[in-house]
Amino acid sequence: MRDAGDPVAAGRRYEREGADELVFLDITASAHARRTRVRLAREVAQVLFIPFTVGGGIGSLEEIRQLLAQGCDKISVNTAAVKTPGLITQAARRFGSQCVVVAIDAKRGARGWEVYTRGGRTPTGQDAVKWAREAADRGAGEILLTSMDTDGTKAGYDLALTRAVAEAVPIPVIASGGAGSLRHLYEGLTKGKADAVLAASIFHYRRYTIPQAKRYLKKRGVPVRL
Repeated sequence: MRDAGDPVAAGRRYEREGADELVFLDITASAHARRTRVRLAREVAQVLFIPFTVGGGIGSLEEIRQLLAQGCDKISVNTAAVKTPGLITQAARRFGSQCVVVAIDAKRGARGWEVYTRGGRTPTGQDAVKWAREAADRGAGEILLTSMDTDGTKAGYDLALTRAVAEAVPIPVIASGGAGSLRHLYEGLTKGKADAVLAASIFHYRRYTIPQAKRYLKKRGVPVRL
């Protein structure tokens, strides 16, 4: 864990640089039985005009309602969705599938990839591809897919995992975990067949800027908004 600065200031900067969306994940909320920081989410939402997704520690329809009321465009659920799959269905019916992102933290096993919860700490025994398909069937609007094997390595996304999930579901898949270069972004979108790519460290620590990333992708034939 490394401090990457103030999230409000970072959100403002990323929007100014041309980010398409911002995702704020309180990655220790579930493990520490703590609710997502609603006040911080509100402060970030107030300075943004691009879509803003918030996740971490969200476990009820009321918490989802509160976050949407504070200006968040989408909510991301992981641990609570695995524990109570009906939450996906209920949230999609009440707020619309476009608001519901199911985050899947997966780790490679002997026969595929296993779903992990509580910030990637707890194995569930569930197959990640099957769970992604169920989440889509229950009304999720997007899948935020993070490989626990590649997350933080800067060695690239798990392209096999990303492709397997992308080919299994009819909804957008966001690749996450492992981006260390602009080439990795390109591979996630092409070889991994993801609809979008999420990156943190390469932008937080200014290895690359968002305009650099978009120009790189556009030059290689990936449709991006400049």
